[in-house]
Amino acid sequence: MKLSVIITTYNSEEWLQKVLVGYSVQTEQDFEVVIADDGSTEKTKAVIASFQNQFKFPIVHIWQEDNGFQKCKILNKAILKTNSDYLLFTDGDCIPRKDFVAQHLKHQEEGYFLSGGYFKLPMEASHKISLENIQKQDCFSISWLIKNGVSKTFKLSKLTKISFFASFMNWLTPTKRTFNGHNTSCFKKDLVAVNGFNEEMQYGGLDREVGERLFNFGILSKQIRYSAVCLHLDHKRGYATPETWEKNNTIRNFNKKHNVTFIENGLSKYISE
Repeated sequence: MKLSVIITTYNSEEWLQKVLVGYSVQTEQDFEVVIADDGSTEKTKAVIASFQNQFKFPIVHIWQEDNGFQKCKILNKAILKTNSDYLLFTDGDCIPRKDFVAQHLKHQEEGYFLSGGYFKLPMEASHKISLENIQKQDCFSISWLIKNGVSKTFKLSKLTKISFFASFMNWLTPTKRTFNGHNTSCFKKDLVAVNGFNEEMQYGGLDREVGERLFNFGILSKQIRYSAVCLHLDHKRGYATPETWEKNNTIRNFNKKHNVTFIENGLSKYISE
């Protein structure tokens, strides 16, 4: 297969269902879906089971016991369960446009990871999007979004379907080319080389930290935020605290200063499993 899509989730069945519908209508079908589940209940398992026959390859469901926020841990486990050499990371609240996988494959390049973005929806529009809207791609129409509670701003240009304009905006945007957990792809071998995600970190920049170590390792990044489009469904963020942000920023600053590539508390401890 050409690619593995790793989707993180935690007790968000309604949003996950919408996301999986988005992947079921992709123009490129030669990929697998790997669910990195940080301790959800049986309800999430039921949603996944309902989609098992809608993809070319069976959905891989990686689950761990709910013991607080352990996203780095479940991501490391998921990476090692993938069956392709190229990985696309996203979240269970990000609906992909139908060319999402194809765009990541189109732009992939040895020595790079791809840095994508998202268009953030308000809660009203997040709930209004139906499964049929995703299948028909109505929800990626600027006019449809405006009719359903989205403010008319320049940010809507992220949803452009004009390839020349998307390429130009990828080049023009001042947004840094970072490793974003909601929309980034890379070669598996590069992640293994830096030992994956740092399990010393909780919420707050844990994905950016991986990208910074990849930079230290010599991997560059390409911006595709206007080419690989996804809609971010709104949700609460009760897991963010000033303490975790401070701890994570300390780790990131140390790694930058000392040019750290390989961390100890990473995916290597699961390789024998």
